[in-house]
Amino acid sequence: MGIPNQPENRVFPRVSCNSAIRFQVKGEQRFENTACNDISEGGVRFTSGQFLPTSTALQLEINLFNRVLKPAGRVAWAVPLAHAYNHQLGIEFLEFDKTERDILRDFIIMRLGV
Repeated sequence: MGIPNQPENRVFPRVSCNSAIRFQVKGEQRFENTACNDISEGGVRFTSGQFLPTSTALQLEINLFNRVLKPAGRVAWAVPLAHAYNHQLGIEFLEFDKTERDILRDFIIMRLGV
């Protein structure tokens, strides 16, 4: 799911995911806990109780394969959910340790059944 009424322009295949995520707006101390909706090598989508404007820099902690991946990212898009005080956020990964990116790639390959 992307921005409504916008064409998909994905570079990386995405897979559904229900892994725990913690995220923090860079420069702030508070973390928010949520779960991802889907993930790709390029980014992740999740629901948040707070609105974050596009380009907001985030530090993420994503639990996959009993490992915590810690990419840095930015909000690519944010859409309010109807009848809720939540927002869908699309996060683009900006910085990602190579070993952690390989773990993410293995997870996606496993989920795709390739």
